[in-house]
Amino acid sequence: MRRSPLVALVLTALLLVAPGAAQAAVPDRAAAPAADPTATLTGVRTAGTAWGLDPATGRMTLTVDDTVAPSEVAALRLVTDRAGVLLRREPGTLRPLIAGGQGIYGSGARCSLGANARSGSTYYVITAGHCTTTAATWYTDSAQTTVLGTRTATSYPTNDYGLIRYTGRIAHPSAVYTYPGLLTINGPGSAYIGQAVCRSGSTTGVRCGTVTGLNQTVNYATGVIYGLIRTNICAEPGDSGGPLYVASTGRILGILSGGTGNCTAGGTTYYQPIAEVLAAYGLTLP
Repeated sequence: MRRSPLVALVLTALLLVAPGAAQAAVPDRAAAPAADPTATLTGVRTAGTAWGLDPATGRMTLTVDDTVAPSEVAALRLVTDRAGVLLRREPGTLRPLIAGGQGIYGSGARCSLGANARSGSTYYVITAGHCTTTAATWYTDSAQTTVLGTRTATSYPTNDYGLIRYTGRIAHPSAVYTYPGLLTINGPGSAYIGQAVCRSGSTTGVRCGTVTGLNQTVNYATGVIYGLIRTNICAEPGDSGGPLYVASTGRILGILSGGTGNCTAGGTTYYQPIAEVLAAYGLTLP
């Protein structure tokens, strides 16, 4: 594995805590050989940062959000300059967007259902791992009167996905809720730069944009997540776990992990690739 939930969830937003200490400054640039960009960025653990290759410039880029203090930015700039990495500020707070396609609920939390999958005749909800860590039993309604299922697996951090096994008598079509309507899912797909995509979530519904990065690393306050898809689509708390998909083909590409900004001013979002989740648990999309 690289380094590194049609029902939806309601959960209050999980805000990041104060960022951790910035990385130590490197020796004088003029006196040391150039550092490897990927090796350098792998060592960055400052909360509120994300990094990966920017296809627009062809260079590795480190982005910092509004929680990263000026002193930390200065220290990070020494690191990025030394390695020839671009440093860029991104408005807002980089955070998992807990709060769903349709919403699903557990222990006062709301998230979004990403995809229905199965292993043989057993069906599961795939959603974000930072969601499934919060509750063992999940429901289809905020009053928590209709059981959806029970958590069976969570991978977070490093990855950001989890499984809920259906135990209630709830229909689980292979489709995305499009507010209103349903889009039939025809299977998983692979993201590529510039691809036209949409996402569905219980807070902000359907929003569309393009894929702007692959294999991205995100440093949340709660841990590091590797190998994510980046897009220019906005999202807000409660959209977490919802699907990233191609409307024209009905292919799911990933599930929402987190991002910065909001759907008023705009934002950036990151997604766990769906193929990795299916492979990890031996699942198929029905």
